[in-house]
Amino acid sequence: MTYKIVSKYIKDLSFEISGAKTYFLLQKDIKDFLVNFDIQSKKINQNVVEIDTTLYLVSKKDSKMSPISICFSTLVNFEKKLEKSQMEEIILVEVPKTVYPEIRSTLIFLFEKSGFKEVNLQKEIDFKKLYLSKKSQ
Repeated sequence: MTYKIVSKYIKDLSFEISGAKTYFLLQKDIKDFLVNFDIQSKKINQNVVEIDTTLYLVSKKDSKMSPISICFSTLVNFEKKLEKSQMEEIILVEVPKTVYPEIRSTLIFLFEKSGFKEVNLQKEIDFKKLYLSKKSQ
């Protein structure tokens, strides 16, 4: 293996339900929300990179409405020097694929504890497909 996950943690979490009206609108429209991702990385030292995988739930009806987001930070130790393309794939595909189940379970827990019964977040995200589509743009 060329890398090892050293640590992972929730860096930022926004789960905002400002009142009863928002709660009922969100409950009614949750099936119409899209899942968007933003993945950022920052070099910590020679071998360690911090990778922030942020998931946003965005309303199809109002693209400015994103009451829920979670930024999951992962510290990765690279055991040897890699080519840029290899690093990119690890940062943009492999690490997000590894941490997504934890992001998903955290959000489902929050929804369930907030009274939502039918939250259906995708079990798997094809990060490779997302990576290739962004790369071809």
